[in-house]
Amino acid sequence: MAEKPSHAASAALYRAVWRWHFIAGLVVLPFVLILAVTGGIYLFKDEINNAAHHRLRFVEASGETLPPSQIVAAALASHPGILKAYTPPPAADRSAEVDILGADGLRDTIYVNPHDAEVLGTLWDGGAAGSPAMYVVRKLHSLEYVGWVGNRLIEAAAGWMILLVASGIYLWLPRGRTSVGTLRIKATKGRPWWRDLHAVTGIYTGVFIVFLAMTGLPWSDVWGKKFYDTAYTLGLGIPDGYWSEVPVSTVPTQDVVDRAPWIMERQPIPTSPDGGAHAGHAAGGMATGANSGGVPALLDQVTAEVERLGIVPGYSLTMPGGDTGVFTASVYPDDITYERVIHLDQYSGAVLYDAGLQDLGTLGRWAEWGISVHMGQEWGLANQIALLLACAAMVMMCVSAAVMWWKRRPAGALGVPRVPTDWRIPRTLLVMAIAAGIFFPLVGLSMLILVMVEVLVHFGRRRAGAA
Repeated sequence: MAEKPSHAASAALYRAVWRWHFIAGLVVLPFVLILAVTGGIYLFKDEINNAAHHRLRFVEASGETLPPSQIVAAALASHPGILKAYTPPPAADRSAEVDILGADGLRDTIYVNPHDAEVLGTLWDGGAAGSPAMYVVRKLHSLEYVGWVGNRLIEAAAGWMILLVASGIYLWLPRGRTSVGTLRIKATKGRPWWRDLHAVTGIYTGVFIVFLAMTGLPWSDVWGKKFYDTAYTLGLGIPDGYWSEVPVSTVPTQDVVDRAPWIMERQPIPTSPDGGAHAGHAAGGMATGANSGGVPALLDQVTAEVERLGIVPGYSLTMPGGDTGVFTASVYPDDITYERVIHLDQYSGAVLYDAGLQDLGTLGRWAEWGISVHMGQEWGLANQIALLLACAAMVMMCVSAAVMWWKRRPAGALGVPRVPTDWRIPRTLLVMAIAAGIFFPLVGLSMLILVMVEVLVHFGRRRAGAA
């Protein structure tokens, strides 16, 4: 007799988990498709950019590399404007890149042969994406085209992906002698075949999906900011007191450079100590800083200094903004042990700040490693292929879920699994939902919205039945 209540509670929990897995899956399905497709493409952005713009990005490795000032001067001569950044050639057979803000308000990247200063061509500046096409892919991946709403939708979808994997594993687990979790597709056709495809794909790739979701969350506005602040408070992110001897601005690093280590993006850049004095000189026609137009006087010196400090090839040097601005050299290479951010005084070239991975706390280093793997750069091609297969699996699971829903739904209805007749929420599910809502705030908010919809539908049906 004691087994019946236990069995009934288990059955109620199963039905409730299945219903929420079903509803949440349908709600986040389009977002998961966007993340999977754009993420799979962006994994190979460097290879795509190199193939699509080979003529601009590659040169014949011949002769010595010209001084940065000469390369930048050639770019400005062909494309007048305000110099914003300079990227030295990362290899002897690669071109140098000069970012210039034109009179039309658009920022373009000028590709220059570093051996003879020949201007090879221009592209609209795609920032860290490396090209306009990859810029579009990156913006679609984060839904930035629809502003802050898109970022929060993607954040909620990432949180739900983790819960969908957890609930999917629960639904897959064997129950009794007739219900056995399958590790291969047993059915041969119809909805059972799609169900097996969905379950088997999920059980083999669930850990990859959870990893991608968790390592993508640091970029989000709500969860990411909370993680950043928590890591800082615990002394496990960016070290406290880093700016104790250096005056800082209110401009975060992410607004200055195209690509910097994630944990440093929100940190303010320092200011050039003598900015006020030089601003006064500038008013009298004696500007000596880098922001007075043309090629900065200290460009060659600053470039030589950061390379002397050991910054690895592939770095970019951002020009100072305003009289108190600084030069900022930053690099985020495939091997994140060499990531680096260096700020230098625009008037003297003195180093104001120099930090790399080794300067971060434990959570900061873990976050950087996770993001590096997320972007497919930590282990080269093997990393890219593994995550590409995970993205393909996510697409397959979305398609199979949609087909299963379509095949099981009654005509003219959504076919959502029914609410238990006693309308009681299993205690285990309630605890899980509260915990998930606390850890993923936007998931908790969306849960409340779904609960409200559930209640409205439930009482709507009761009224209809009474009528």
